[in-house]
Amino acid sequence: MCLAIPGKVLSIDGTTARVDFHGVVREADVSLVPDATEGDFVLVHAGFAIERVDADDALEIDMILGEMAGLVEGDDL
Repeated sequence: MCLAIPGKVLSIDGTTARVDFHGVVREADVSLVPDATEGDFVLVHAGFAIERVDADDALEIDMILGEMAGLVEGDDL
């Protein structure tokens, strides 16, 4: 299973973007999403932006991931 995390593009230099994931800023390659611009939300997997998403979709994904994290943290496996 693959997991992509939504983040907000802060800046782009060539094919490298600085992406904000709730205050954690990382670099991601945006060559697979050449139309990405500053302020866009992108899904990042393994250091590559793989898709642009709108802000509502990014929020929904964040909420789902947060719920999943809560289930894992509270699980008594």
